[in-house]
Amino acid sequence: MNRTADTPAAETSAADTSAAPADSLTPPRISWNEAFCSEGANCFRFGLDDTGRAYIGSTLSPDAYVSDSVEALRALISAVKAGAADHLL
Repeated sequence: MNRTADTPAAETSAADTSAAPADSLTPPRISWNEAFCSEGANCFRFGLDDTGRAYIGSTLSPDAYVSDSVEALRALISAVKAGAADHLL
């Protein structure tokens, strides 16, 4: 999965940045769905950009999100629903 530009430079290699297209520094235009909230303050949102990439973000940090293909995020959500992250609760 990709993380936003907030990722510390130590976590990215020179090969990662040189291989990126020049327009990768332009923030994507994300169409966010209405936020999904549980217990009032724990709100997450899902979105798509104009290239079809999928995003998951928190309403507490609007500029922070993870992105990947729709298929990858679908697999992540299915795994979470099946209990793969239950040990974190």
